[in-house]
Amino acid sequence: MPQGIFRPVRSRRSFEEAVAQIAEAVRAGDLPVGGRLPPERQLAAELEISRPTLREAVRVLREAGVLGAGPGFVQVASERIPEGVLEQRSAMRLEEVAKVLEARRLLEPRVAQLAGLYASDEDLEQLAQILERQRQAGGNRERVRALDTRFHLAIAAATQNQVVVELTRSLLRQVEIARDMALRTPVEPELVVELHQRTLEAIRGGDQAGIEAAMDHHLAHLERIWERESGRPRLRHPPDFLISRAGPHP
Repeated sequence: MPQGIFRPVRSRRSFEEAVAQIAEAVRAGDLPVGGRLPPERQLAAELEISRPTLREAVRVLREAGVLGAGPGFVQVASERIPEGVLEQRSAMRLEEVAKVLEARRLLEPRVAQLAGLYASDEDLEQLAQILERQRQAGGNRERVRALDTRFHLAIAAATQNQVVVELTRSLLRQVEIARDMALRTPVEPELVVELHQRTLEAIRGGDQAGIEAAMDHHLAHLERIWERESGRPRLRHPPDFLISRAGPHP
């Protein structure tokens, strides 16, 4: 396979561009039928996107019949890129992200409130240490992503409930497309730290209303970026029980 086929994704629509780059490589013959894609870790690094986002892009192309699976690798199955199929499938995946964001709003505020009841001193220290690393990460995009995931998993761990941890882990994996997009907007590390600091303080104080308000601000931040940068509004307006009692935020 020729070197330099893929380039870092610079568009905020990281998922769509990943699909487009792989499809264009097939169209151009840089990836011939039977040719293998680079290993997942390598290709994600070349595109500078998360591996979950890359997996979704590959899945779209597999469902379109462009890619196929070999034993432990992905290869080109057809040089034909079905007209309109990629756009349609991409839109479907992006709509699924909106559903994940909705599910996140259902789950994560309650997880944080449970952590407010059961977090140990060790749990709170772990959260504080992650927060300090975030302050030091600055504009390092990959570091910011990793520490954000770690912070949310640490909140889940503070519930002392392994089922909650696994649910949170699954949810965070599925929201990676939106997180990729968010990290391509102007980096605001101070805002991320501020949101996490508010959440930690509320959990430390066991302030249930404060936890809900902090998580509402936190989740709304990614939701606003998603709607603005994807050009896709939420699938539906949230019903009353999903709207925080802390009040709406612009």
